[in-house]
Amino acid sequence: MFGNATQEKIIKNVAVFFISIIFSHISLASNLDYKLEAKQIAKDTYVFEGANDDFSKSNGCNIINTGFIVTSEGVVVINTGVSKLYGEQQRQAIAKVTNKKIKLVLNLNLHPDYFLGNQAYADVPIAALPASIQGMKEEGASYTDNLYRICGDWMTATESKPATQVIQPGAVKISDSNHQLELIQLNGHTAADLVLWDKTTGVVFAGGVVFADRVPTTPHANITEWLKSLETVSKWNTSKQIKALVPSHGPYSKGLEGIEQTKEYLTWLDQSFKNAALQGMDISEVLRLPVPYKFRGFAALKPEYLRNVTHLYPTYEKQIFQK
Repeated sequence: MFGNATQEKIIKNVAVFFISIIFSHISLASNLDYKLEAKQIAKDTYVFEGANDDFSKSNGCNIINTGFIVTSEGVVVINTGVSKLYGEQQRQAIAKVTNKKIKLVLNLNLHPDYFLGNQAYADVPIAALPASIQGMKEEGASYTDNLYRICGDWMTATESKPATQVIQPGAVKISDSNHQLELIQLNGHTAADLVLWDKTTGVVFAGGVVFADRVPTTPHANITEWLKSLETVSKWNTSKQIKALVPSHGPYSKGLEGIEQTKEYLTWLDQSFKNAALQGMDISEVLRLPVPYKFRGFAALKPEYLRNVTHLYPTYEKQIFQK
C-alpha cells in the first residue's frame, strides 16, 4: 500500500509522537510541587498541613497532615504522604529545618496517604502496628491503582512499600533526652490506630482517630470502638494533659475542637443508621436523609457521606435482619 520510504517516514513520525508524549509526562511530573512548608507548633515539632478536601488532581491527592519531631537522637517522621514524590519532597523539607538524620518513620494506620511515601525512606526503619502492616500488604496495590486514576502524574513511580518494623500493641515509650514520646494503640477508625503523644510538649498526633472540620472517612471503621477511643482522647484533653492535637485530616489548629466534632458526627451517623435500618430504608433512601446543619460546613461532605453510607449501612441492615 505504501512504499518503503513512506512507511519509514510514518514509523519515524509515530516514534517521535510517542517519545514527545513520554517526555512531556516526565517534564510535567518533574515540575509538580506539593509546596510543603514545615510549620512549627511546639518545641522541635513541625507539621506539613494538607488540603482539607477530598482526593483530587488539583491538590495532588495531598489531604493529610504529616509531621516530624526533632529529638536528640534524630528525627521521628509521622506519616509519609500519598506518593513517592510527596515522601521525597517531605524529606527535602525536613532537611531545610534540621541536619539531623532520620531516626524513625511512623505510619499511624493502613490508609494510603499514611504510607505511600515510604519509598523515600528506604534507608530508615519504618514502623507500624501489626494489623496496619498486614492491611498495607493486602490493599497497597489497589490503593496505588485507584490513586493513579484520580491523581495522575502526582503518583508517578509510586509503589506500595509497607512498614518494615512491627510495633506491638500497647504503650511503647521512646526514650529521648529532650522528648518523652509515647506510642498508644487505639481502635475504631481502623482496627489499629497508632497515636503519638509527646509528653514533654503536650502534642498528640492523633492520626485518623480525630478529624477537624471534615467528615470522617470510614472504609475500615467500627463506630462503637471509635467512640470509645474518642472518649479516651477526650479525657486526656479535659484533664489538661495535652496542649495541641494534630488530626491527620483538617486544620491542625482546630485539632482539639475536632475531638468533639468527630464524636458528634459519628454519634449522629450511628443513630441515624440504626433508625433507618429499623424503618426498613434502603441505601438510596438513607443517602437522601438530611444531614444536620452543624455538619454541613465540613469538608468533603458529599463524597464522604456517600462512602459512609455504602461502607457502613449494610452492617446495620444485617443486624436488624438477624434479630
